[in-house]
Amino acid sequence: MNEIEKKIIDIIDKNRDKIIAFATDIYKHPELGYKEKRTSEKVLKILKENSEEIETNLAITGIKGYLKRKNSEEIKVALIGELDAVVSPDNPFADKKTGACHACGHHTQLAGIIGAAFALSDDEIKNSLDGNVVFFAVPAEEYGEVEFKLSLKERNLIKYGGGKSELIRIGAFNDIDLSVVHHSDPTGADIVVGDSTSNGFVSKVTKYKGKASHAAGTPHLGINAVNASSLGLNAIAYQRETFKDEDSVRVHSIITKGGGLVNVIPDEVVIESLVRAKNVEAIRDASRKVDRAFKSGALAVGAEIEIITAPGYLPVVPLRPSKEILEIAHEILPNGRVEEVDPNKHTAGSSDVGDLTHIMPVLKFTTGGVEGGLHSEYFKVVNDEIAYIATAKIMALTAYRLLKEKAKEAKKIKEGFKPKFTIDEYKEYMDNFDEIFKGDYKNE
Repeated sequence: MNEIEKKIIDIIDKNRDKIIAFATDIYKHPELGYKEKRTSEKVLKILKENSEEIETNLAITGIKGYLKRKNSEEIKVALIGELDAVVSPDNPFADKKTGACHACGHHTQLAGIIGAAFALSDDEIKNSLDGNVVFFAVPAEEYGEVEFKLSLKERNLIKYGGGKSELIRIGAFNDIDLSVVHHSDPTGADIVVGDSTSNGFVSKVTKYKGKASHAAGTPHLGINAVNASSLGLNAIAYQRETFKDEDSVRVHSIITKGGGLVNVIPDEVVIESLVRAKNVEAIRDASRKVDRAFKSGALAVGAEIEIITAPGYLPVVPLRPSKEILEIAHEILPNGRVEEVDPNKHTAGSSDVGDLTHIMPVLKFTTGGVEGGLHSEYFKVVNDEIAYIATAKIMALTAYRLLKEKAKEAKKIKEGFKPKFTIDEYKEYMDNFDEIFKGDYKNE
């Protein structure tokens, strides 16, 4: 490490207690997507002290803190932290009212960006960077509460469901050349560098409309929406053998409304579903079969049905593991367990990082210091040094190495990247989703 890098490490170490206290506070006060008001305010307070320019209320709660005053000519690297939590009501750290919990470790990402902000805002370090760093706190990575997101769309507060997707739409990524993202990893390694392929998905809200009647006295006069939904969900199960193993298809649903009183034939059922697969063609095929199955339940009992399908996230297009981050990982944890992502690994989960990988280079790393399954009641932070401090050091040192010496490394990555979409092409795909998929969803 050179003297600047040693100074970055030293500043983060001196701010260790502040970083951990910040992360612990966020951990204990989780908020769900597009509702992260308190979390956003906490991040903003720190970024105001360590950024020369701030943009707020991006996609409702998002924040961009520019290390330096904006200059359209300079290359910009975004360090990304996600604001939202997931629903995991049985976790000891879950919010008792909402069930929200940072059982995915997004608060560790926020610790990373504010720790990096402490270090990189030092004048000597800032002046050594031939480019700008954007500390980017983004909303709503977890794709839950689909009906709530539809209500935001109806009020024209958002257009796309995912936070990064919406930020791309409103132009918040227009001036970003390269992004660095992070996730917590409970599998045992201290640091894993690189990203794997992942599933993409579409979301669905399915509404069955039946007819209410007395469940005991006159059931023959009713149309049972619960029965329709049960048939539909079971019909989906019978589709599973038609999915190709290599497409990694996943279909999962929850019932958000399923009747009122047990002695009344239920006249409305609402189901939220995600239909995932490894590629867009497989998503379309699975989505068509899911629609067909849901419709069969309505047809069988004479109920009405409405299926609202919306674009979710695209599959991740991973870059090769960053040699800079690998070197940094070994330097800050010389005795730690540092690994590269298995190039053959695929995850059936999804992230709006996938959308970002279609339009710009994205470098990813994960840190440990946590245990228990992601999104589960068993998830918890067990090592502050790995979960929070190592994350901050990797983010800060990565930004420095990308932007030192006339930003030659950042420029090399940018020039070698071939996007799947321009930003305009991405928005066209999202905006024309109904037309693209019309043949799959309608008039069957």
